[in-house]
Amino acid sequence: MTPSNDHSTSVANLASARLGFDYLFQNDVTGARDHFAGKDDPYHLLGLGVCVFLDAALGMESAMIAEAGRYLAQSEAGSKKHLRSPSSRPNQRFAPGLEWEVLNAEAVILQGLTLALGESYTGYVQCMYAMNNAHSKFTRLYNSVFPTGMDGYLTPSATPGASRKPSVVSLDAVKTAKTVTTQRSGFFSRFTASSTSLTVTATSAPAHVESAPDGPVEELIISGTAFGYGLFNLVFSLLPKRVQGIVGFFGFKHDRKQALHALSVSAARNDVHAVFSSLVLMSYYSFVLLFSGYQADEQRILKQYQVIVDATSSRYPEGALWILNKAKILRMSGDAAAALDVLQAGVKPERPGTSVQADGLLIFEMAWTLLGQRRYQESADAFLRITELNSWSHGTYYFIAAGCYISVGNYKKAQELLDAIPGLIEKRKLNGKDIPTEVLIKKRLEFYKTKQKRIEGKVADFARVIKINPADELAIFWNTHARINQDIAIQHIKAWASLTPAVTISSPFITTAETSPPQDTKKVPDLDTPDELALRSLLMGIVHRTAGAYVPARAFLEDALAKQPEIAVSTWIGGVAMFDLAVLDLKEMEAQIAAGHSHGHNGHTTVDAVTIVINTAPPSSASSMSGESEQSLDKVTDEVRQAWIPVLKKAELKLDKAMALATNSTDLSSRLDSRITMLRDEIGTKRELLGIVA
Repeated sequence: MTPSNDHSTSVANLASARLGFDYLFQNDVTGARDHFAGKDDPYHLLGLGVCVFLDAALGMESAMIAEAGRYLAQSEAGSKKHLRSPSSRPNQRFAPGLEWEVLNAEAVILQGLTLALGESYTGYVQCMYAMNNAHSKFTRLYNSVFPTGMDGYLTPSATPGASRKPSVVSLDAVKTAKTVTTQRSGFFSRFTASSTSLTVTATSAPAHVESAPDGPVEELIISGTAFGYGLFNLVFSLLPKRVQGIVGFFGFKHDRKQALHALSVSAARNDVHAVFSSLVLMSYYSFVLLFSGYQADEQRILKQYQVIVDATSSRYPEGALWILNKAKILRMSGDAAAALDVLQAGVKPERPGTSVQADGLLIFEMAWTLLGQRRYQESADAFLRITELNSWSHGTYYFIAAGCYISVGNYKKAQELLDAIPGLIEKRKLNGKDIPTEVLIKKRLEFYKTKQKRIEGKVADFARVIKINPADELAIFWNTHARINQDIAIQHIKAWASLTPAVTISSPFITTAETSPPQDTKKVPDLDTPDELALRSLLMGIVHRTAGAYVPARAFLEDALAKQPEIAVSTWIGGVAMFDLAVLDLKEMEAQIAAGHSHGHNGHTTVDAVTIVINTAPPSSASSMSGESEQSLDKVTDEVRQAWIPVLKKAELKLDKAMALATNSTDLSSRLDSRITMLRDEIGTKRELLGIVA
């Protein structure tokens, strides 16, 4: 490829690339790839790499991951060539060639992200090494483009005003806001008439007043730098704690608030990076709402999430990614039925511009939502349907579907699926290794076989000795049980309470008649190992907390934790139980404050939090009160502030203990590690909302 010094050629290539991204955002991946493949300049090569990267990320296809790496490497090499002989632009305010630095740095970070798709510590470390040389690139770009910071730049806004302190970056977290309207039009506002209005807001008393970019190249530099800088820092902030320690060795420091603010600045721009920044923000909000377990201000996150989804989906109404996020918001808000309606409409055959990988993601979300509603047959059908759309871990999909069949009593079909799993795992490995979920599944299969042989003297038909649905077990790692309604939670409780031996912990949802019958001493109990008993207690603790019954929730979680020394296979239970106890501390205190009670301070009458049972909507639903977090800082009473201080401290200590229990050899420890990191951030945000100095 011979780089051109002609500025007009560069602009034309940008305009062409914009069309390719429009295809991509409307689900026409084939059209996008064909369009990008028509030219070999860095813009088109990066677009091609992005297409394949998204397919790889959505479908976890190992061949696509390698292909994405090749295209991204070509784009990186192409941008380097242009950097050696940058062309000048008329009336330019940025150094010549800065646009190529942006593209070069983006190609580098995307290559690094492909290495992290396997969700293993090895992949994370490889990702960190690959992104090592991007650190100085983004720092230099940020200092060149935003020498006085980003405070004067516009960001999307859901509502004016905010409860948070100015130091807590939020899309609408400013006490005085100026609302304007900007036109969204892809790479260039000059070359297209299509646009979408988006409300944006600027912080009060900005250090720098933004001036309009002169043309599409400058727009790319501003938006691309904000996107890349934000993404780079956000990725580092979300790495597991152990990997962050390695990052610190290299001198890297991350600021998640600044990262989110940078992405918000990019999201309000006219460049295609605005869509990518919106996608990153959607993904982040979705992860926090689903995996952190507790949010310092859930309602505000939902509002921020909603305004970005609305703005993007209004421009690309057929885009599967935006349909997916509409459904996620509904599920996070406690409206699973509406979420399923959105998802089912999104996968109709007659819908234009379908993408196999994107459809797979919609069905994946549908499958988990159905599982959360205990619609086991439909969930099994959905998980098996995914195997027709991508090749990522068919063993995992079969394992979950088998669990669903066990719950509906179809042991023959469940056994067929379970028997097929070992062969599926061997056929498909990520970078030559089992993915973390499959490592856990292989252990579980051996556990079930050992139990069947112990009881029946044979291994065949071991599905019949599985008494706790494996799908519900895996749902712990996706935190599915935290986003169900109370009726579903109670159905779970009654089902698990019916297993022998009988539960010994009191619950408002279990009557004597509903517990398991007296144990026949000649018959092997349903759950006859510490692993199974600890798993039942963990599940019971989680769903009791979701239902608002905090006293039994704590008792069950502590029981699961107490059994940790006896657990032989499911050694991940202790760390998860300790994490969920930290979540319980926070949710319990928030419910107590909302109910008008607090711990004993300064001689006030108290009601201890552990005696409270909330029997209305589960605290995880959007209808739940977020207490004083919706209030301004000056309305937080000293009594409330003092009540929260020991609770936040106790929760952090529990997270330290959860980390100690989740060693590198513990199944899916990187997932728990990331959840702990997110919850620590929420605790930090809660302190700022309350005006507590750590």
